[in-house]
Amino acid sequence: MFCLVGLGNPGRQYLQTRHNAGFLVIDRIADEANIKLDKKGFHSLYGKGLINNKPVILVKPQTFMNLSGETAGPIIKYYRVPLNQVLIIYDDLDIQLGMIRIRLSGSAGGHNGLISVLASIGSQNVPRLRVGIGHPSSETVVDYVLSSFSGQQVEIFKASILKAAEAAISFVTDGAEYSMNQFNRNLTNNDK
Repeated sequence: MFCLVGLGNPGRQYLQTRHNAGFLVIDRIADEANIKLDKKGFHSLYGKGLINNKPVILVKPQTFMNLSGETAGPIIKYYRVPLNQVLIIYDDLDIQLGMIRIRLSGSAGGHNGLISVLASIGSQNVPRLRVGIGHPSSETVVDYVLSSFSGQQVEIFKASILKAAEAAISFVTDGAEYSMNQFNRNLTNNDK
């Protein structure tokens, strides 16, 4: 079984914000795979289904970003999902807008949602899919991540959500190594 966890903040006011990239990717995967996110539990909305005949749980924590581990740890443990079949999906300031990156392990890089998840799991050896949102030019980081893109950036962001959903599906169907080779190719040196 695979478990794909998209990080974000619940509530309509956060729906299209940069910090909700993980939720948007999970919604796209759910649409593609015809999986309903109709279950409530583990402080989350989640759904179970199949992607290419492989059982998958799609999860959107409802705890707010900084407490995402209150969902991720318990649901992963309850369903006994091996960590190499977990994918945490979230926004990343250190990757330029329009780029995505899959990593198999590593630190949280200062992302509070991932810090919470890794603490709840008790390991840094969990795959993650980072959706680039770029760095703020003048706003504070908090204001930046909790705001929406505007102008042509909206289309770039939407395209990266589609690409991230494709990468997450590939992670399930083709494996981590193939997905990394396929989707990490277009990164600049600053994004690595």
